[in-house]
Amino acid sequence: MNKAKELSPEQFRKMQLIELEMLVEFDRVCRDNHIDYVLFGGSLLGAVRHKGYIPWDDDADIGMLREDYNRFKKHMKEMNPEICYFQDHETDPEYRWSYGKLRRTGSKYIRVGQEHLKCKTGIFVDIFPMDDIPLGVLGQILQDWHCFCLRKILWSEVAKKNTKGFWKLWFTMLSLLPVSVPFAGLEWYADKSKNNTPNRVRCLGFPATGTLYKKNPISERYGMPKAWFTERIEYSFEGKEFYGSRDYDTVLKYIYGDYMKLPDEKGREQHSPFSEISFPEE
Repeated sequence: MNKAKELSPEQFRKMQLIELEMLVEFDRVCRDNHIDYVLFGGSLLGAVRHKGYIPWDDDADIGMLREDYNRFKKHMKEMNPEICYFQDHETDPEYRWSYGKLRRTGSKYIRVGQEHLKCKTGIFVDIFPMDDIPLGVLGQILQDWHCFCLRKILWSEVAKKNTKGFWKLWFTMLSLLPVSVPFAGLEWYADKSKNNTPNRVRCLGFPATGTLYKKNPISERYGMPKAWFTERIEYSFEGKEFYGSRDYDTVLKYIYGDYMKLPDEKGREQHSPFSEISFPEE
């Protein structure tokens, strides 16, 4: 595994502003086509607590219900290709994650431990599609376990290079499975997801958001109300206006608990350690 590199304060801010430029372009396309999205996770927290990025946050997150996500994909080519492009397994067959990314054109950003992957790289913004989960808790738990297994198959190509002993052998075996297997399983759930159903939602290609804050009751842990993604207001973020959930207080408590309390120094590290980076026009 390559050693993680660090950005200078000037480079770190430059990366945030590049991500901001991609957010602006994404927001433009969504507004032009009446597609709903929300700032999500740390980006919503940053909008509420800092009116922009959390000072030590090195990424940006967007959440969308599945039907809105699919609608955006139909309009993704309306984004200025000199700024960014959309990446998922359909646009880049070597891409192994079940959520999408905006990638900054002309940039490079390689995660530590992922140097051997063949997918396109670049400074990115994550776009998380939110799919329906079962109405009952038992069904939610079984779905959570199923999706955990599917994610591990996708992750195996990375894990086999970064583990030892039994786990290296295990992930090497998993990596022999074609990626069509986990993607077919996740798409089976996605095809059943509709904006007008009463089900709660989550990003199935990522650990359930409600498990981050352990005090959430089990009946709410595996999914979020759709209203968090459809009932929106605008938030000021780095001097720009983006959409976020109207009920930000409930959303942020669900994810973080006491979200206004700043973490200690150890909790202020970058989320995505990288081994190689280049900015556009460098």
